[in-house]
Amino acid sequence: MAASDEKFPVAGLTRDGWSTEDEATATCFCGAVQLVFPLQAPGLINRHICHCSDCRKISSSFYMSNIVVADTHLRHARGRDALKQFAQAETIRSGGVMTNFFCGTCGTLMYRVGEKFPGVTILRTGTVDDFSLAETKLRPQVEQFVEHRVGWQRPVEGVPQARGMHTPADIEGGKL
Repeated sequence: MAASDEKFPVAGLTRDGWSTEDEATATCFCGAVQLVFPLQAPGLINRHICHCSDCRKISSSFYMSNIVVADTHLRHARGRDALKQFAQAETIRSGGVMTNFFCGTCGTLMYRVGEKFPGVTILRTGTVDDFSLAETKLRPQVEQFVEHRVGWQRPVEGVPQARGMHTPADIEGGKL
């Protein structure tokens, strides 16, 4: 893809991101770390926006857009050894340890792994190389912790709103 392509705009220092019908890449800003993740079930479990205080702080933003992927379907294309970790449980609503994985060179938060969420990885949608996927296959299914959303930000149209943490069963069962 050309650097000027709308799907792959100039964003970061690498130009080798790609996507197919089934998979796509997520890369840190400097390009040292690249992941390959699924775009369909069973590997792609959930897509959500989180307004919790941890997501605010760790993203330096007012919310975080996330992709939940089965560990069995996530691959490190490069840079696994370049990742740094930060873990803590003090502010985690689930009560378990949440470990954050950052690029050790540029600091991009690539994903989180939670002790209370075995078998899954929570990727950051902003690291996905194909920007067009945010409008299609990676569009959020739910917004959670909406009680912490800033007042000037509006809910995503047509997306269920959850006070506190949602569960995939809430979406599938129509509880939201």
